Amino acid sequence: MTTALASLANLREHSGCNILYSIKSLPLIAVLEAIKPHVDGFSVSSLFEARLAAEIQAGQGSIHLTTPGIITEEMPELTALCTHISGNSINQYQRLVNANLNNTSCGIRVNPKLSFTDDERHDPCRGYSKLGVDINELSHSNLFSHISGLHFHTVYAATDYAPLLKTVEKLRHCLGDKLAALDWLNLGGGYLFADIQDNRPFIELVRQLKDDFKFDIYIEPGNAIVGKAGYLLATVIDCFKSDGKNIAILDTSVNHHPQVFEYQCQPELYGHDPEGAYPVILAGSTCLAGDVFGEYLLNRPLQMGDRLVFKHIGAYSLVKANRFNGYNLPDVYRINGKQINQIKHYDYQGYRQQWLCDT
Repeated sequence: MTTALASLANLREHSGCNILYSIKSLPLIAVLEAIKPHVDGFSVSSLFEARLAAEIQAGQGSIHLTTPGIITEEMPELTALCTHISGNSINQYQRLVNANLNNTSCGIRVNPKLSFTDDERHDPCRGYSKLGVDINELSHSNLFSHISGLHFHTVYAATDYAPLLKTVEKLRHCLGDKLAALDWLNLGGGYLFADIQDNRPFIELVRQLKDDFKFDIYIEPGNAIVGKAGYLLATVIDCFKSDGKNIAILDTSVNHHPQVFEYQCQPELYGHDPEGAYPVILAGSTCLAGDVFGEYLLNRPLQMGDRLVFKHIGAYSLVKANRFNGYNLPDVYRINGKQINQIKHYDYQGYRQQWLCDT
């Protein structure tokens, strides 16, 4: 996380952009406190996230919200908590403005109608998208006499700036001088900044936009900050063969890292060797047939009691983790140099409370 924050600090220094940490990737309070000194605020997607951000911010920094789902009754509190809100639709924007008693800076999320992935699960600009106002509709509206800013988000885990450059080019083409009426532009998240070798295209783009339109520019990294900060430690609790292949059952589950199942991706494992002579399928301990992390190649056969470490799982793991089958959530530890301290433990009472009736 330190490396990622240093990379972002360099981007901010040379481009003049503002950095918002996207809370949805990992809202652990210890993480938010550690990140707070290095960012200009937080990006949120709901009332609870906004409350948490306001608690951590204590009146300092920005809180930006955009989401397709805002309940009308929550709007007054959201406009009290958030400094900036981007309406996901024209209807939502108009309701926000009517409920805004706190001078929150209200803008619009725009759908640039540019897709950069074939996987619709990751594509905010897919057909019939629920995310943002069609750029063509926006260009013919009279909203630019009212809105304060624009927000867009078009990629997931991008490792180059080509999508960003193409998106801004389309915004310039479709919206032209209307952009000069804005106070801010939010470029969204989805870029793994520390993994991009040449940041000059980003720096030059942001500088040019600021020179041309005199507005503030925000980015919303989440995975880019915490993605490589997390590890999942698992213990082998059973070993056997199935149809001739070695199976190792772990004391964890893909339900503790749901993106493995959602996107059928295989997390990185310490000890995996492409030349390893001992293949093994690592599986979770629930009754879900697809509770499988993947097949790995090791340099020795696994035995019961062996410990394994999956890496780079800081983002979208704990925040999505669940107790399916009643298996407990994993303990959480914080590593500081050579010190390892437990900061979170879940017990049966927490599980029971989840299913206890309120009355």
